[in-house]
Amino acid sequence: AIVAGHSLGEYAALVAAEVLGFEDALELVALRARVMHEAPKGSMAAVLGADRADVIRLCEAVSESGVCQPANFNAPDQTVISGSPEAIAEAVRRAAEFGAKRALPLPVSGAFHSELMKAASEELTAALEKVTLAEPRTPVVPNATGEPTRAVPDIRQALSRQMTSRVLWEDTVRAMLEAGVTTFVEVGPGKVLSGLVKKIRRDAQVCNVQDRKSLEATVTACRAGA
Repeated sequence: AIVAGHSLGEYAALVAAEVLGFEDALELVALRARVMHEAPKGSMAAVLGADRADVIRLCEAVSESGVCQPANFNAPDQTVISGSPEAIAEAVRRAAEFGAKRALPLPVSGAFHSELMKAASEELTAALEKVTLAEPRTPVVPNATGEPTRAVPDIRQALSRQMTSRVLWEDTVRAMLEAGVTTFVEVGPGKVLSGLVKKIRRDAQVCNVQDRKSLEATVTACRAGA
């Protein structure tokens, strides 16, 4: 009925919606990985237990130490911040001052979804301009907007912004709920997004497909709910 993907997963979602061809998506994903690897090194951390406004205040409070921005608004009590190593380290140290229960550095090599990805984003945008995007067969909810759309120009612009903008995952899930979605199917290894959906709406039905057994269970569950 509607598709979305978290960060890199947005490309898989666009293929599922038939916006992007599979081969084009692979080339873009490979380019995205290369330019992100070449970007200035940075850090990320998960801030748990603080609301969105407090995390924004935390980032502003440590900004003199370097870049520090909210990168992923994953759930009401989970936000990921991104930026320069010094600023992220200070944010982790000071997170409790802003209502956080915990702040955990993440094992990543870059400051994804921050302004440190600006040069990488520009290179990817240039490549995106040469790729044909088709009208989606279902609405798409881009990371950068958190709002459903079928407009190809909007999808292209949001994908171009994605590397430096926030992943509005909580907004995305709420938009899908408002559109009438009651069952979410997460495709890929693990159940991270399924867990985030349940944090946002406890009574949502979530299924995960990562192997044959989980695929069969998902098909059964979806048929039962049809």
